[in-house]
Amino acid sequence: MSAALARIVRHRWLVPLVALVVVSIAFSIAAPATFPRFETLATMLRQTVVVGILAVGMTFVVLTGGIDLSVGSAVAFTTVVIALALRGHAGAAAASLAGILAATAAGAAQGALVARARIAPFIATLFGMTVLRGAAKGLAKEQKIDVDAAGIDGLLSAGSLFAPGVWILLAISAAAAVVLHRTRFGRHVIAVGSSEATSRLAGIDVARVRVLVYALSGCLAGVAGVMEFGTLTLGDPTDSVGLELSVIAAVVVGGTALSGGEGGVLGSLVGALLMTVIRTGANHTGIPNWVQEILTGFIIVGAAMGERPGRRS
Repeated sequence: MSAALARIVRHRWLVPLVALVVVSIAFSIAAPATFPRFETLATMLRQTVVVGILAVGMTFVVLTGGIDLSVGSAVAFTTVVIALALRGHAGAAAASLAGILAATAAGAAQGALVARARIAPFIATLFGMTVLRGAAKGLAKEQKIDVDAAGIDGLLSAGSLFAPGVWILLAISAAAAVVLHRTRFGRHVIAVGSSEATSRLAGIDVARVRVLVYALSGCLAGVAGVMEFGTLTLGDPTDSVGLELSVIAAVVVGGTALSGGEGGVLGSLVGALLMTVIRTGANHTGIPNWVQEILTGFIIVGAAMGERPGRRS
C-alpha cells in the first residue's frame, strides 16, 4: 500500500486520470442515450482545446511558484489583433502570427515585472489582465470586429473526432512535456519552484527563467486566441472573461502544486479534459448550472488538499 501511495504521489496525474475514467463511466450510465456517443466525445475534445493550451503555459508558470491571471484577457486581445490584421488584408497565417507575437510580448513584459521589478506575480498579471482587456476594447473601439475568418475557423471544425486544433493541442502538450522533463530549461523551471535560493546558489539565472515562462504562457495564450477566433470568427474584446479561473482549476486539478516545484503538463491536460467532461455530463443529465459550479468548487478544493501528502518537508 505504501508503495502504491508513493507512486501516486510521484505521478500526480494518476489521480485526475482515474477521476476522469470514473466520471466518464458514471455519466455514460446516467445518460446512455446521449453522453457515450462519438459526437459528444468530439465536441468535448474541441471544447478542451483553448483551456488545454492555456493550461500548458500556466503549468510552467505555476511550477515556478507564480500565477498568470492575464490569459483570459490575452485570448480576447489576440482575437482583436487577428481581426484587425485580417481587415487590413493580411493572410490567415500572418494575422495569426501577429496575434501570437503580441500576446508573447505581453507575457514577456509581465515576466519582466515579476523577475526584474520584483512585483508579486498576482499583482503583475492582474495589471496585465486589466491592461490587455482595456487595450483590446480600445483597438476594437469597444465593439466586436466582424471579418472573413480566412479559413481559421477550420481549426476547430465539427464533424471529426480530431479537429486540427485538437492535434495542435496534443503536439503542444507533447513538446512541452519533453521540454519540462528532458531539457535543462525544464529542470531549471522545477528547481526555481522548489527553492529559489538554492537555484541561485546552483548558478541558475532565476530572473531569466521567470521571464521565459511568462513569455511562454503569453505565447500559448496567443495560440489559444487563434483557436478562439476560429470558434468566434470575429474579434471580441469582451470574450473569455474569467477564463483564467478555469485554466488555473485545470492545472490544480491536474496535480500541479500552487506552491511550485511539483506537477506536469500531462496532469494539466487531464485536468482540463476532466473539467470539460464534468460540465458536459452535467448538461446531459440535467444538473443545474449552479450545482455544477458548486461541484467544481469542491473538486478544486479537494485537489488542492491532495497536494498535502506530496509536499516537500
